[in-house]
Amino acid sequence: MPERIGAVVVGGGHAGLSVSRELTPAGVEHVVLERGRLGQTWRGRWDSFCLVTPNWSVQLPGRPYDRDDPDGFMPRDELVRYLEGYAAGFDAPVREGVEVSSVRVRPDGNFALETSAGDVVARTLVLSTGAYQRPHRPAGAAGLRSDLLQIDVAGYRNPGDLPDGRVLVVGSGQSGCQIAEELHEAGREVFLACGRAGWAPRRIGDHDVFWWLREAGDLDDRVDSLPNPAARLAANVQASGRGGGHDLHYRTLRRMGVTLLGHFLGVEGGHARFAPDLGESVAWGDQRYAKVIGGFRKLAAERGLPWPDIPGPEPFEAEAPERLSLKGLGAVVFAGGFRPDYESCALPGCLRRARLSDPRRGR
Repeated sequence: MPERIGAVVVGGGHAGLSVSRELTPAGVEHVVLERGRLGQTWRGRWDSFCLVTPNWSVQLPGRPYDRDDPDGFMPRDELVRYLEGYAAGFDAPVREGVEVSSVRVRPDGNFALETSAGDVVARTLVLSTGAYQRPHRPAGAAGLRSDLLQIDVAGYRNPGDLPDGRVLVVGSGQSGCQIAEELHEAGREVFLACGRAGWAPRRIGDHDVFWWLREAGDLDDRVDSLPNPAARLAANVQASGRGGGHDLHYRTLRRMGVTLLGHFLGVEGGHARFAPDLGESVAWGDQRYAKVIGGFRKLAAERGLPWPDIPGPEPFEAEAPERLSLKGLGAVVFAGGFRPDYESCALPGCLRRARLSDPRRGR
């Protein structure tokens, strides 16, 4: 006979634990099912991973950040320990190592779950696995030879795990830039295929950039305020929390010796090909920089805050190779982000596929 539970929360990360924290004092019978270990997604990040947002921004229900380094950036293992302590604090009913393989609605309106630990019936189901789970690779990646190591961000651990040779990183958001920096510091020759991403200084005056983003209201944008639905997938500003936090963007990467390229197009004649659009991507990022900084300056004027003298972006030489020989290339790391994977919830009709294109353009 299936086990009957009032509510089932699928996913034991920060979202699932937060839901459990709200259900517990309300007296709602529930269980949290996690296919790996508590905080598994964070455990799977690369070895030197740390938060890009300051520790003070960790505001889980019932437990805002309460340690002694609010302006620091928690590394991966410390973040996992923080989540473990959070769960222990209210005795979260987490069952680790239980994978949900399918969900269906029963005739009585309850949910029937098939799990690796047996069948479960629940009156209420909360999916807290996250929507962005499907790693994105550009179509041209299919042309890379099969004997060349190709991994997504989730498969990257450290430079020593990669074969000898040059490394191509495809994708220049926060993860791509951080991995490119780490590989370069490890003595690898690194090529970074770039796209459109905004940037900003790590600190402005006495505050971190995320303090300014919060206070200026940039983190409160609603979908209906965006120029088009695709803007929901705009990358976060390029930055790093490693080593206490520092600037990390196209100019800093080029200055340290990383070779910047345009968008990755595919493979032709033993060479990877790249679009001649590096200058356009940098210009786009500079435009977003100007918009963000303009909002911060306005906020400072309204509140009477001191505003430091911030120089504008340095001139950028947009010359970039359009071809890269695959000979001598040891690995390709795809860091193009993740895409929504609503179908993985295994519940037909439970969610409408997101429209990521502009409906006004008819596609």
